[in-house]
Amino acid sequence: MTYQLTTAPLAGVEASPGDRHYGVFDHGAHVWAWQPEGGRPVLWLSEASMFEAGKPVRGGVPIIFPWFGPGREPGMTPAHGFARLDAWRRTAVVDSLDEDGTLVVSYALDREAAGQTPAWPYSFAARFEVSFGRTSLDMALTVTNTDDHPFDYEEALHTYLAVGDVRQVRLEGLEGATYWSKVTNEAGVEPGAVMLDSAFDRVYTSAGTIVLTDPVWGRQLEISKENSANTVVWNPWVPGAANMPDFGDDEWPEMICVEAANVLANAVALEPGASHTLRQRISLLAD
Repeated sequence: MTYQLTTAPLAGVEASPGDRHYGVFDHGAHVWAWQPEGGRPVLWLSEASMFEAGKPVRGGVPIIFPWFGPGREPGMTPAHGFARLDAWRRTAVVDSLDEDGTLVVSYALDREAAGQTPAWPYSFAARFEVSFGRTSLDMALTVTNTDDHPFDYEEALHTYLAVGDVRQVRLEGLEGATYWSKVTNEAGVEPGAVMLDSAFDRVYTSAGTIVLTDPVWGRQLEISKENSANTVVWNPWVPGAANMPDFGDDEWPEMICVEAANVLANAVALEPGASHTLRQRISLLAD
């Protein structure tokens, strides 16, 4: 089994070894499909998503860089930075599907390819590597400061996970973590396992591993990470879904975002020549 180069709905790399499914678009270096061996798809993708140049893909794993949301200063547009809207350069594809079931795809983005951005005018080199496996998905975003001046940036791997019913999902691993809620504009401390019953958008100060239990689909996912000070958990619920043109009104029960991030007060600071790598692994736990 070998991979295929795709052109529709967007250019990228795709493979379907056995009952598995792997996919990444060049647009945004956007991972959009990972279905592990013997399981359901792990990544959620909206049926209303717009597969167009200059527009984000709703679902999968958008790369958030170099700012999060509206940014920390006025005038930082587009939302969540420019990286998810740019065409990244595919630098390598390593196919060992027949040997161990793995496909590794690498991408690069720099200031020249991204164009000038007054809100964040620094020279940089970004690399993204995704490794699709039988029971795990590994992603790594490396940013190098190629400028003459230090800079800081925010980042996130904005991972949309597919679930049977978000109202029954349980997240463990955030107990005792402090958070800021974008829904209520309040800070707090998570008292126990996280379960959602309304619109939810929290930025946690947490570097730990999360276990997602999905009783409807009868599976557990482990979301681990490295060099990440924050975990973001999000679901728009009924009103939020209705306000997004690329999000079906009735799709919100099908997903939950659990994101490895460095945002707000935990933005990454890099001196000239320095690099930082954010890693996230999603693993299907054995029954």
